[in-house]
Amino acid sequence: MGNINYNKMPLRYILCVDVKSFFASVEAVRRNIDPLEAHIIVVSDLARPGAVVLASSPKVKSEYNIKTGNRKFEIPNDPKLMVVNPSMSLYLEVNRQINDIFQQYAADEDILVYSIDESFLDITSTVHFFGDPGRAAVRLRDQIKREVGLNVTIGIGDNPLLAKLALDNESKKKKSQIAYWSYERVPETVWKIPNLRDFWGISKGWERRFHKLGIRSIYTLAHFDPDVLHDKFGIMGLQQYYHANGVDYSVISQPVGQKSKSYSKGQVLMRDYFVKEEILTIMDEMIDEVTMRLRRNRRLCTGIGFYCGYSSTVNHPGIHVTKRLKVASNETASIRELFHSIFLRHWEGEPVRQFNISLNDLVEDSGQQLSIFDYMGNNNRAVDHVIDEIRDRFGKTAVFKGHSLTEGSTFFDRSQKVGGHTGISEVK
Repeated sequence: MGNINYNKMPLRYILCVDVKSFFASVEAVRRNIDPLEAHIIVVSDLARPGAVVLASSPKVKSEYNIKTGNRKFEIPNDPKLMVVNPSMSLYLEVNRQINDIFQQYAADEDILVYSIDESFLDITSTVHFFGDPGRAAVRLRDQIKREVGLNVTIGIGDNPLLAKLALDNESKKKKSQIAYWSYERVPETVWKIPNLRDFWGISKGWERRFHKLGIRSIYTLAHFDPDVLHDKFGIMGLQQYYHANGVDYSVISQPVGQKSKSYSKGQVLMRDYFVKEEILTIMDEMIDEVTMRLRRNRRLCTGIGFYCGYSSTVNHPGIHVTKRLKVASNETASIRELFHSIFLRHWEGEPVRQFNISLNDLVEDSGQQLSIFDYMGNNNRAVDHVIDEIRDRFGKTAVFKGHSLTEGSTFFDRSQKVGGHTGISEVK
C-alpha cells in the first residue's frame, strides 16, 4: 500500500449512521406503515406544481425513480402514491429522539451531526461496553428501529472517512445494512471504488483536474506521485491522495476551530436547496445577522470562514474556505461580496443542506480611515448603522430585504423562534 505506514495512522472506531429516507419514513411511521413498504412522497408545498420533492420512500425511488430534487409536476398520477406536505416540527422531534439514543453510545463531544438524517459517532471510548464495533452497530440499528420505528444504515470505519465510504459504497447494498472498512481492507474496498465521482470529496471539478493527469480511478489516484499532486493542487491535492489511500486524521471531538475570538452563525436546513438565488438568500440573511453583531460590539474582522455542507445524497464533504481580508471591515455589503465570491467559485450545482459563516481575527473598531473611494460616495457604513438602530429599537423584522419574502427564505421563521423552529435547526 505504497509508502503509507498504517500502523502509525490514528485508529478509532467510527459509526456513520444514515436514516433511510428520513422525512418519508417518519411520515410512514406516523401512519403505522412500514417505511420500507410505503409509497410516500414529501414535497415542500402541495399547492405548488413546481414544489420540490424533499424525500421519497425507498419503494417510490425504486419503482417510480422519484427522488429528492424532483418537482411535484413530475410525480405520476397514481393512486398508490401518497403525496404529503412536510411536518418539520415532527421531524425535529424524531431527530431529537435519535440523538438521545446516540448519547447512550458516545459522549456529546464524540457525536457529529452531519445532517438531520446522518451523523458520525466516535465509540472508541465506549466500544468495550458492547464487545466490538460490529455489535455496537447492530445494537444501535435495532434500538432505533424498536424505539423510533426507522431503518438506519451504518458504516463502520477506522476513521470518519472510512466509515462514510463504507456507508455509501457497501452498507446500503447489504441485508444487514452494516459494513466495516478498516485500514487492512483498503486495497479491496477503497481502491475498488470504480468511479472518481463515487468517492466522498471528489466533485466534478476535481474529476476534470484528475482526468487531465490521466487519473480516472481511485486506484490510480492512490498510486499517483503525491509530489506531483502537491505541486499541481497544493495541500488539497495531497489530501485527495491520502484520502484515496483511506487516510483521515480528523477526530470528531477535536473540530477545527478558530483560535481567536470570532462571531459565527450556522444553519442546518430542513430540505435540500438547489436554486442559486435561494441559496444566496439564506447566506445573505446569515451575513446580515453576524455583521450586525460585529458592529454592535464595535469590532472589525480581518478574516472570514465559510462552510457549505451538501446533502448526504452527494459524495462530497462540501466547501470549507478561510480567507484573510486586505482591510479590516464590518460592512455588510463588502463582507457579503466576499462570501458570494467564495461560494460561486466552488459551487457546481450540488444540493446544499448546511451553512456556517464566521467573522474571525477580530480587532477593535476604533475609527474609520477614509479612502478617496469612500469620499466619493461609499455610504455602506452609514446605511448599516441606520438599519442596526431600527432593528434594535423595533425588532429584527422591522427592516428586511425583499428576498426575505421569497420561498427559500428562513428569515421570518428564525425571527419567531429561539434556538430552532419548524424550518431549520440553528447552530450557534
